Amino acid sequence: MSFAQSVALVTGASRGIGRAIAVDLARQGADVAIVGRDAAALEETAAEARAARPETRVLSLVADVSDPAAVDAFVATTIAELGRVDYAVANAGQAVDGLIVRAKPADITAMLDVNLKSAFFLVSAVARPMMKQRAGSIVLISSIVGVAGNAGQAAYAASKAGLLGLAKSVAKELGSRNVRVNAVAPGLIETAMTESMPEQARAHYLATIPLGRAGTPDDVSGVVTFLCSDAARYVTGQTIVVDGGFLM
Repeated sequence: MSFAQSVALVTGASRGIGRAIAVDLARQGADVAIVGRDAAALEETAAEARAARPETRVLSLVADVSDPAAVDAFVATTIAELGRVDYAVANAGQAVDGLIVRAKPADITAMLDVNLKSAFFLVSAVARPMMKQRAGSIVLISSIVGVAGNAGQAAYAASKAGLLGLAKSVAKELGSRNVRVNAVAPGLIETAMTESMPEQARAHYLATIPLGRAGTPDDVSGVVTFLCSDAARYVTGQTIVVDGGFLM
């Protein structure tokens, strides 16, 4: 897979899955624009990307991805500084668990804003330049919870399920311009977000995963890199589950 002279934009790139995606795309030859709220963490991602490929151009952008004006601005900055956007990965996300009868409106709004609406704004912002260049790949990071649901995560599941419909709809809209849109649904992945999972719940998941282990961010980034590459040039509107077989 060659990504030479290409540019990738990754949101939620401060740590975890987003960082792994940015570093892997840099390793393959892409220049990367990385977006997040934590400037110091973004610099750590940038350092890893440059270590993977010293000549990589890295643009760090601190922004609120739930603000449509901010999204338009960092996409415009990426194009101005790096020349184009070939791959866009919507990875920003957050989770606040709780039973539906105890759900707080503010938490529901926050998850919809960060997990779903931010992806909508990103897709909207990169669609026009990708259509103009008649090429592009967009990947939305969902979750197996968005595929199957999960008790205590109704709002999170709804926001992640929305990404699947977004990917399919936009894939149909942009396919004639050779712009592909897919979703990736990770299962239990070892990240900061899953560190606080109760041990009983973790044990249940691990006992149900045929591969017998939690995934790593690199397990997800490899699939994203594939979807961005020419090897996936005939793949669009799909959801690829990366869960060690949990949902089988």
